[in-house]
Formats: sequence, C-alpha cells, structure tokens
Amino acid sequence: MTSKPSVLITGASAGIGAAYAERFARRGHDLVLVARNTARMEALKARLHQEHGVAIDIIQADLTQPADLAAVETRLRDDARIGILVNNAGTAIGRSFIEQSTDDVARLVALNTTAPLRLASAIAPRLAAAGEGAIVNIGSVVGLAPEFGMTAYGATKAFVLFLSQGLSLELAPKGVYVQAVLPATTRTEIWGHTGADVNTLSGVMEVGDLVDAALVGFDRREPVTIPPLPDAGQWDALEAARQAMLPNYGNGHPAQRYRTAA
Repeated sequence: MTSKPSVLITGASAGIGAAYAERFARRGHDLVLVARNTARMEALKARLHQEHGVAIDIIQADLTQPADLAAVETRLRDDARIGILVNNAGTAIGRSFIEQSTDDVARLVALNTTAPLRLASAIAPRLAAAGEGAIVNIGSVVGLAPEFGMTAYGATKAFVLFLSQGLSLELAPKGVYVQAVLPATTRTEIWGHTGADVNTLSGVMEVGDLVDAALVGFDRREPVTIPPLPDAGQWDALEAARQAMLPNYGNGHPAQRYRTAA
C-alpha cells in the first residue's frame, strides 16, 4: 500500500460523502466515488481533479441492489490501492414505525446495515493482511437515543455503532483503524427523505463542520467520534458503565432480584 492510499467513499455524490471526497482529495488521496447519481459525481470529479490533481474513479451503484453492491465489493477486494473505506451511504424514512411500509423499512435496512457490513467484510481481510488501513462508518446519535422516535432508522445506526466497535476490537491489533462517526442533525438531503424541512430545525450542523470534526477524530484514532458532544467525559462514563456490567453477564443463575415474586 502506498503512503497515501486511495479512499473509497459511498454516498459520494452530495452531502457528507462529497465533503469527505473534498477533504481527502485536499490531503492528496486518490478517490473512488460510489453513488447512484453519475452526473453529480462527474462534476465533483472534475472539480477535485482540477483543484487537487488527484485521480478519481466513479462507480455508479445503488447499494440496495445485489449486483451493484457486489461490484463495489469486488473492487474493494481486488484493488490493493484502496486503503480507506468510508461507509457513508444511507437513508431515512419519515412517519412512525407503525405507519412505515415494511418494504420501505427493508430498503432502509439494506442500505444502512447490509451495505456497510458487506463492504467492510470485503476490505477487512485485505487490510488485516497488509497490517494497515482504515474503515470509517457513518452512524448517528439516533442510534443511542430511542427517545428521538426514529425507531427503524435508529436501529440501523445502533447496528453501525456495534459493528464498528466489534471490528475495532478485532482489527486494531492487526493494524487496522475502525472509526464510528455519530452525527446529530446535519444539513443534508436526507431530511427530504423524511418529509422534513431542515431549515425549520434548530441546532443544525453544516456538513463541512461535521466532516472536519470527524477527521480530527480520525487523525486522533478515536474509535467513536461524536462531533456535537461537548463533553467527551459523558461518552467515557457511558462506556465505563457498560464495561462495569460485563462481568455480571457470566452469572450461571438469575440475579437475586429475579428470584422473588414482585
């Protein structure tokens, strides 16, 4: 692998993915852009090549379609130049869980969970064998907060966080860095998918600010980066509480509190 590996970014035609493309191009990395909208990717490719002189390939793909997803998996397995994967492609749907169609939820799960899982599975063995590389998974703070009322979307983002943490435990000893990035409300087109107007929301983070913060976490090799969280100690306390419970999961008998009737 070269000193500046190529970066494959999904959902790269706009929003967070396009901002990652710009930032990594600015750092001198060649890119592989993956998205459905070829015209947008071609425009981004032309601009970034002119501004930064990097080589950029485009893969037009709908990652909910098995054949398209398989093509990206093959590229990740076979192209040794790709040393960083940014699993950014994702979507959301509006209305409450009982109002959402099962087919819409299934498509949400396919894009938000199956695609990043399969793409990570495609590249991880090669990176582990090389002893270097990185996988960045874009999650959401919604995956930590069922109170936000986005049940299906939040469940997919909880999956992304768990996947990232599990991969980090497995791959970090092999030299591979895995980062989960958890945005909160960010000015992207995803809000249109839910029927919401982002301009009516408060506390909206700009995409560039989000990605710049995420890359600070990337450079620091943080396992989990939460750009809107002011106090890192709160995340540390949550992790400490989770770790404190682990020894109790090995009990061979029910806890005392379950041995008497209410």
